[in-house]
Amino acid sequence: MSSTLLEVTRASHEEVERLERLIVKDLQTEPPTARDRLYQSHRVRNMIEQITETNNKLVEIYEDKDNARKDEIAALGGQTATGTNVFSAFYDRLKEIREYHRRHPAARVIDANDEYEQILREEPQIEFSGEEASGRYLDLHELYNDYLNSKFGERIEYTAYLDVFSQPHKIPQKLKFMRQYMEYLQKLLEYLVYFFERTEPLQDLGRIFSKVTTEFEEQWTSGNVEGWENESQENGHASDEHPVIDLGKYSTVEELIRDSEVGPEKLKKALAALGLKTGGTVEERAKRLFLTKDKPLEELDRKNFAKAFHQSDLNGVLSTPLSGKDAKEIALMEAKVSKLCDLLDENIVRTKENVVKKQALTYEEMEAEREEEEVQAESESDDEEQQIYNPLKLPMGWDGKPIPYWLYKLHGLGQEFKCEICGNYSYWGRRAYERHFKEWRHQHGMRCLGIPNTKNFNEITSIEEAKQLWERIQQRQGLNKWRPDLEEEYEDQEGNIYNKKTYTDLQRQGLI
Repeated sequence: MSSTLLEVTRASHEEVERLERLIVKDLQTEPPTARDRLYQSHRVRNMIEQITETNNKLVEIYEDKDNARKDEIAALGGQTATGTNVFSAFYDRLKEIREYHRRHPAARVIDANDEYEQILREEPQIEFSGEEASGRYLDLHELYNDYLNSKFGERIEYTAYLDVFSQPHKIPQKLKFMRQYMEYLQKLLEYLVYFFERTEPLQDLGRIFSKVTTEFEEQWTSGNVEGWENESQENGHASDEHPVIDLGKYSTVEELIRDSEVGPEKLKKALAALGLKTGGTVEERAKRLFLTKDKPLEELDRKNFAKAFHQSDLNGVLSTPLSGKDAKEIALMEAKVSKLCDLLDENIVRTKENVVKKQALTYEEMEAEREEEEVQAESESDDEEQQIYNPLKLPMGWDGKPIPYWLYKLHGLGQEFKCEICGNYSYWGRRAYERHFKEWRHQHGMRCLGIPNTKNFNEITSIEEAKQLWERIQQRQGLNKWRPDLEEEYEDQEGNIYNKKTYTDLQRQGLI
């Protein structure tokens, strides 16, 4: 029946509804392990993508640009080019249905539910390296080597690199105008995006980057981008302190010299960024810099380069100076890297802890731990299928198994204590009940009542009782309370002593 456009429409709607029900059913099950949670997220992601693809097809059908749907609906009513014949259209349609089922006899007995239920039992194919350990850790060794072998990197340990790679804004700005840095930043961003998509498949990375770009544009316009404060706020051109000069604006060396925005210091910084000599007059500097407009650095005469600049350094320097647009692109990539590092902060911390732990292990210990992890991963699926027998609903211990029944009775964990101040929250066992008076939930409830949570209110769980006790305490404190009207003393000019109330009354009557 899928040969007709209307049947395709009906089947597509059915598929969307079935996938939506499967998503709800899958999310109602709490995964027992982190790996199962990851598989569940990828299954849901795949089903969402199928729903999106099917809906796009439905939109095309409903737009009906070729009028095929309109013609098919008209044919169902018997409206043809020769006129209206309902019975003829009906029997033609019946014949087509019979012919379809004759060619496809299995279509009568297909159970689509079995096919879709199989989706929930499948494990998505997710590629992780051995170092990443199914998404628990990041594998930044290749990027770490690139960082060490670059001009902008420092000689640091891998653990220290895990602290600094998420802070590209701390790299000096003059070192960022290198092809090597741009390529490194692109590789870092690509890896973080790839890792984030594998570990957080339900996150909308496009929306996250859209928000980052919007905030970045506002900060770039106002000149508040961290590490790029000197960049121009108007059109992206370099400021006076920026080593970039856009030579495309000048046709001759004289125009470059006459430009008031370009001074000796700016020429010097631009030459230094390219590894060229920075000495000489303004005219000599301008001529030396103007040579790079139409020629790559590799073709320039060696006498134009500084002595400390080697031929191997040409691979790291841009052949032409960066324009303001390129600088803005680098700054935007840095903003995206910082955002992804914030989202992956737990993975980064976990990676550093794992590296520090491995550094303290011998090779034999590392191999034994790896084998243990593999055995544990293989046995996880078997353990998950075996449900723990716990008919008495005993609490779980530290080992994930029910605690012994004698221990359950010893601590009185079968006794329930309810606290009205905590919102009728139940506490099981005397120990948990006594401890909760100092915990945040009870303290929050007392603050909402406007009552201090002191020892006087221990063992009181009723709101009414707490209010009554607080009123009695206030009344008792009122007997010993300082009363300025009666106890504050005043002295007149003759030396007579009065309390505040008497003195005020006499003063109003003009007697004092």
